[in-house]
Amino acid sequence: MQIKEIFGKKKLTLSFEVFPPKQQTNVISLSEKIQTLSALKPDFISVTCGAGGSTKDQTLEVSKMVAENCPASLTHLTCVSATKEKIADAIKEMKAAGIQNILALRGDIPQGMTEEQATQGGYKHADELTAVLKSEGFCVGGACYPEGHPESANRIEDIELLKRKVDAGADFLTTQMFFDNDMLYSFLYRLEAAGIHLPVLAGIMPITAVTQIPKMIKLSNAFIPRKLLAICDRFGDSPEALRQAGIAYATDQIIDLISNGIRGVHIYTMNKPEIAQAIMENVNDIIGACNK
Repeated sequence: MQIKEIFGKKKLTLSFEVFPPKQQTNVISLSEKIQTLSALKPDFISVTCGAGGSTKDQTLEVSKMVAENCPASLTHLTCVSATKEKIADAIKEMKAAGIQNILALRGDIPQGMTEEQATQGGYKHADELTAVLKSEGFCVGGACYPEGHPESANRIEDIELLKRKVDAGADFLTTQMFFDNDMLYSFLYRLEAAGIHLPVLAGIMPITAVTQIPKMIKLSNAFIPRKLLAICDRFGDSPEALRQAGIAYATDQIIDLISNGIRGVHIYTMNKPEIAQAIMENVNDIIGACNK
């Protein structure tokens, strides 16, 4: 099923994210985790990919596992360090595997390379990849950054670049993780002002380890609120306590987002179904009430 069809049927969507294992031997373990996540009845599960649109890291295999257990899967595809020919091959593989939904991404520039080097012979930005995927009949999602992409000069430029994805045919947007809901609300107002009216899925990352924070800041340019910093400072030496507090913080974010009419919630589960289970115990009835 194409994800855009789900948006037409539901007022609020719920989705999770997993990543393929580095070793083939771990695929069976991930299959069990996908079944556990699917039992929570998400509308779809997204599957991250390797650099350059690689499908050799079990991305397609995991996506097919998801499709067998869930209404839909969302396969990530990056265009950095990939020629147009390589992307065309990846698209053929995805079509042959029955993939219908793709999250179009530029991807991170490899360390030691310039953007020009990393995109030589290929697509420079995700909007170009989006246009190609739409022409091939896929439902296409785009990534967005509520607090601005780390490489954007400012928020005005960031919205302008995002609008290129929308104009290229993106069907929906998924945000990078954020930890202050006001940042998302401000971002949504800027989208409205720019004439962008696509469904926006709020990306929530439960913090369960202090070591996650520097990476999250680098990836999403996220502001870490004082409340979350205090939680990490107080419980950083107690993994179980921090896990419980991190789940509670994410739950509060989700309830506030739903109360304010957000279109969808996307939880970065990091292949930890127990985290998703704990959150869903807190919000399952809330999500159900929204779709009555």
